[in-house]
Amino acid sequence: MIRCVRLFTGADQQSHIQIGSLDLTPGRNDDLVSAAISTSHVTAEETATGGTLAWHTAPVRQLVVTLAGTLVFTTRDGQEFTLAPGDVLLAEDTVGSGHQWRLVDDEPWRRIYIVLADGVTVPFVAD
Repeated sequence: MIRCVRLFTGADQQSHIQIGSLDLTPGRNDDLVSAAISTSHVTAEETATGGTLAWHTAPVRQLVVTLAGTLVFTTRDGQEFTLAPGDVLLAEDTVGSGHQWRLVDDEPWRRIYIVLADGVTVPFVAD
């Protein structure tokens, strides 16, 4: 199972979260694999230890794969979740009230941004 947190804008224009995973099915070599996900582009980024980012929305619909660092995200209605190395964030709150985050360990936040192609379905399954 690959843990995935979906961050999305509800009908109330507030950011909300769903905890779940990426849907994986048996593939070659006895591995589990997701369906193909079309993307636009991929970038890597690093934020120094102690980093924070105040209220904002996701700039585009994207997957964010955490490689290092542990963060706490908060929505304006007080929902919180933690991202740790290996977790995937499905950032879909491109409008509305947004979210904020802060690093909570002594590691920089190293991550890969995977910008999704228009209209693509992500195999997210809520818990």
